[in-house]
Amino acid sequence: MRYGIFFLFAFGLFACQNNITVTTEITKWPDDKSGAISVTYDDGIINQFTIAKPIMDSLGLPGTFYIITGKVDGSGKGKFLGRDPKEIITETANTPTDSTNIFERASLIAFTGTSEAEDYHARVGSLFEQGKVKEAYLLLDEGYQKIREGKMKNTNDVVFHNNVEDTTTWDQYKSYAAQGHEIASHTVTHPRLAVLDEINMLYELEQSKADLLKFIGEESIFSAEGPYGTENERVMEYAHKIYPSLRNRMPEDWLEEINRGSKMTPGESNKEYVQWQRGPLSRIGIGEMKSWVDTVMKHDDTWLVLVFHGVENLGWEPKTRNELVEYFSYMKANENQLWIATFRDVTKFLRARMNSEISTSIESDKKIQISLKSELDPAIYSIPLTLKTYLPSNWKNVELGNSGEKIEIKEDEKGKYISYNLQLGNSIEFNRVD
Repeated sequence: MRYGIFFLFAFGLFACQNNITVTTEITKWPDDKSGAISVTYDDGIINQFTIAKPIMDSLGLPGTFYIITGKVDGSGKGKFLGRDPKEIITETANTPTDSTNIFERASLIAFTGTSEAEDYHARVGSLFEQGKVKEAYLLLDEGYQKIREGKMKNTNDVVFHNNVEDTTTWDQYKSYAAQGHEIASHTVTHPRLAVLDEINMLYELEQSKADLLKFIGEESIFSAEGPYGTENERVMEYAHKIYPSLRNRMPEDWLEEINRGSKMTPGESNKEYVQWQRGPLSRIGIGEMKSWVDTVMKHDDTWLVLVFHGVENLGWEPKTRNELVEYFSYMKANENQLWIATFRDVTKFLRARMNSEISTSIESDKKIQISLKSELDPAIYSIPLTLKTYLPSNWKNVELGNSGEKIEIKEDEKGKYISYNLQLGNSIEFNRVD
C-alpha cells in the first residue's frame, strides 16, 4: 500500500500522491442536510405518550422524553438524606437561614409532608437562582416557622410531578426506547437542584441514572435535563460528571448555546454550530413555531431544540393535539433539508464530527481507502458521519471495495464526488472501474 501526502483542513483532508488528488470532507449534518431539530419533552406527563408520541410515530419522528424517574413504580423514590429532620427543624427557631445552612434546609423542606412545603422549596430555589439570595433566606425561614407552628397546609393543587394520572410503567418506557425514542433523566423528584446540598443533589442525579440503566439500558443515561432549565454552575459541575450530555448546558468551544430566554438569533453567531432552544408555550402561535423551522433551513449551522411540557390541557403550558399535528407535519414535509433526531443522537454526531480525523491512502490510480479515527469511544459515539470524497478527474465509475456495488457519482461546485456514511474507527475502500 502506497500512501500520499496528507493535508488536514477543517473537518476534511486533502491527499496527494503521484499527482493524484483526493479531497474528503465530513458534511456538517448527516446526508448533507441543512440543520437539525430535536423534539424534547419534560416531566413524563402521560399525554406526552398517549397524544404527542403517537403523532410523532405516525410521521416517523423520534422524540426525547426527560422523565421524573421517582414517580415510576419500581424506582428509587424521593427522600431527604442527612441529619434528623426534627433536629434541623428545631434549629430553625433560633438560627436564621444563611449561606451555611440554606442547602440543607432547602433540601429538607420539600419532604416535610405537604404540597405547600414543596412549593416553598420551589420558590426558594427560584429566588436563589435569580440572585435574590437574602429573599430566599427569608422565605425559607417563613416556611419553617409555619412547620413549627403546624400551619403548613396541603394546598390540594395538582403538582405535575405527583400527578396521579401519570401511570407510565418501565416496561412501556423500555418499549418506547426500542421504537427509537430517547427516554432520559429529569431527576428523581424534579427539585430545584441549585438549592440542594451535595448528598441530596447527588441522589437526585445518580438514583435517576441508576434506574434508567436498570430498566432501559445504556442509551438512556447519555443525556439528561436538570429541572427548571437550571444553568447553575454548581449544579452543572456535579451533573456533567454524571451524564455525558446535558440539555441545560453543553460547554463546547465550537457550540453557541442560545437558551429559551435569549433574544439572540442563530445568524449572530460565528461558531461552527448553534444550539437554539425554543419553548413552544401555550401563547406561542403555530406561525411563530414554524418560523423556527424555517430559520434552521436558512442556515447551515443550527440545531433547534424544542422544549415541550404540557399536552392537551395537562401539564405546564400545554399545546393542543391539533397544533402538534400541524407542527410535526410541517417538520416532516421539510425532512429532505432537516435531520430530525433525538437530543442524544445529535450530540453524538456533533462531538464525533468535531473530534475525528480522516486518513486517506491511495494505491496507484485505482484504489482509495478512507478511515475515520477519533479518541472518542466508537461504541458510544456510534452515529455515522457523512463523508464526501472528491475524485480525480479520470474516475468515471466507482465500486465499493471488491463487492461490485456501483457507487453513484455526484457533482457540485467543487467537482465530482461520492457520498457515503462511515462510523468512527471504520474504513471504507473504493475502486476505479474502467
